[in-house]
Amino acid sequence: MTWTTFHRRGEILRSVIRTADERRDATLPLDLDGVTETFGDALSLLAALQLRWHTHLAGRIDRVLADEPLDLSAAVEDAWADAADALPGVRMILDGYRSAPLDEEMGRAMVKATAKEHMMLAVMAGRSSVDDPAAASVGARIEEAARLRHRGRPAAAPAHVAEERPGLLERLKSVVAA
Repeated sequence: MTWTTFHRRGEILRSVIRTADERRDATLPLDLDGVTETFGDALSLLAALQLRWHTHLAGRIDRVLADEPLDLSAAVEDAWADAADALPGVRMILDGYRSAPLDEEMGRAMVKATAKEHMMLAVMAGRSSVDDPAAASVGARIEEAARLRHRGRPAAAPAHVAEERPGLLERLKSVVAA
């Protein structure tokens, strides 16, 4: 892949994500200019969106855990909800094709990607290890809790409004004071 091709692919993917966020119809926007030429088929585009979601989610989790929260599961659930707020169209597409894949190959790919995501959620929440056969089911429960938490929280603040969060020392002081 040449440098130009790499940048063009990123440009098209950003356009797909923007369109998915605008449409919110859980359908891959294969009708956009350059999508089929760049990604070839629905599975390749879905894989690129899955990778974007996964890296975004992992980054959110890393940022939340850097604050050393007392409740790891709640922190991971919040990170999942934040990622869903940031990429709502992508999340809808992934959910849609997870429940109704176009073919067996897509179904297998979505099952595998979902299991890996669930394993990551369980491990990052401190509720499982990577080799634990139950990690995927633990992560699935974390995802479900995150979805419930996400539905019950108010709309996210605009991106330009920075939310100040207390540091570890302030949180420890509040726990000791209580």
